[in-house]
Amino acid sequence: MSTSPVTRLFDRVSKVYDTQLLQTLVYRPAQDLALDRLREHGAKRILDVGCGTGIFTTRMHGVLGAEVVGCDLSEQMLAQARERSSVVEWTRGDVTQLPIASGSVDAVVCTEAFHWFDQPAALAEFARVVRPDGILLIAMINPRTVIGSRLLGEQARVLGAGSWPAQSRMRAMVTDAGFRVVKQHRIRRLASVALPTVLTESIRTG
Repeated sequence: MSTSPVTRLFDRVSKVYDTQLLQTLVYRPAQDLALDRLREHGAKRILDVGCGTGIFTTRMHGVLGAEVVGCDLSEQMLAQARERSSVVEWTRGDVTQLPIASGSVDAVVCTEAFHWFDQPAALAEFARVVRPDGILLIAMINPRTVIGSRLLGEQARVLGAGSWPAQSRMRAMVTDAGFRVVKQHRIRRLASVALPTVLTESIRTG
């Protein structure tokens, strides 16, 4: 499996990824809302794509009592995830070819990782693995305008990847992939005015 610049980046940052300040300011607010939505939908088998060191993956298992699979492309991230929990299933995989059977999960969750993906290809895979009427939750920075989206993309050129679609574009991509957008939830956190984080909640339509 080839190693991209983004994967190498996350292999390096895996050592500081679990710091309390980073988790509290960047990741926890969206994950709290995702937990609420998963509980509301009664998801029992969940795929966490871009799971990192498995903090949220393990939390979903503990809080919801669900069967959870954590998937990431960074082996260093997964090494820490495996140390964190032997109950959760951990798998290394490319988001464009997820090692998950079709229609086998009630929910796909992706928090703060979707911007690194080939987004149409990732959404096609999400649609493949989630069952009809299953839920898709994607949390990421979604600028309000196309100009804001382009500016963020320019900053990521050094890695050769990175796309932060505007909120309208995000709705269109998710809909085109076969999901019905229920709501785009604005996440309140530091710097949310300049860099709005949105949780897009969608249902697989068929």
